[in-house]
Amino acid sequence: MKSKTLLWAPFALAAIGIGVYPLKYYIVDMHGRGLWASKTPELLANSAWHTAFYMHITFGGIAMLTGWTQFSQKLRNRYLSVHRLVGKIYVASVMLSSIAGFYIAMFASGGITCMLGFGSLALCWLFTDIMAYTSIIKRRFKDHENWMIRNYALTFAAVTLRIYLPLSQMAHIDFLSAYRVISWICWVPNLLIAGIIISKRAGIPVQVPMPSKG
Repeated sequence: MKSKTLLWAPFALAAIGIGVYPLKYYIVDMHGRGLWASKTPELLANSAWHTAFYMHITFGGIAMLTGWTQFSQKLRNRYLSVHRLVGKIYVASVMLSSIAGFYIAMFASGGITCMLGFGSLALCWLFTDIMAYTSIIKRRFKDHENWMIRNYALTFAAVTLRIYLPLSQMAHIDFLSAYRVISWICWVPNLLIAGIIISKRAGIPVQVPMPSKG
């Protein structure tokens, strides 16, 4: 039990921390700072890109904040109606954020490598989101859980991205060179780890939450 708590706590804290991170873009003028420092003035002035960017980080933040709670069996069993509502919010948020993310990936710093890396992430994120939703509609609960594990592993790319970026800068690696690699390693290893978790859970029977009486 203690080992699970030790793993759950940093997972939840990271999700909450990165989930509220987009607020920074609403509060602070980010022109010339962070990732925006690598963008051209023309791109930053593009209304379509600007709208897609804020759509991506806003709904991505909501997905990050809501998604981690869905993995608590205790919360699912105790608050089934809340679980379903939060799940719908999560699925809708991922769908909107991934579509916007695919658009802004086409303008990613770092050229074609980053375009493909972040573009593939957006497509995989959308695909697993759709599969998670359709599987629960068809009441395939085990499939739903597995697709949700894959999907949130991709959502968690927002966390791993913000781990690798400062580490690369601390190592004095050229930003664009590091960014090209990070555009792939921020999510591909996450997906592989999700696959390992799913394989280990293969023999565990799914517990379907039932509405509480009264």
